[in-house]
Amino acid sequence: MAEREEGIEIEYEEKRSTSLKKKCSKLAKKQRAKFYILRRCIAMLVCWNEKNEPSS
Repeated sequence: MAEREEGIEIEYEEKRSTSLKKKCSKLAKKQRAKFYILRRCIAMLVCWNEKNEPSS
């Protein structure tokens, strides 16, 4: 019976670590997407600012 309980504990630990990996993966993906959008916005603003500067 002890072997059965150990097996259940191992399965639980594996599921818990897998769910933690999934959560971290989703969080990292969201952060990458946010940084991508931020980078694009900054690039767009810089280009817009350069375009609207008066020529000397």
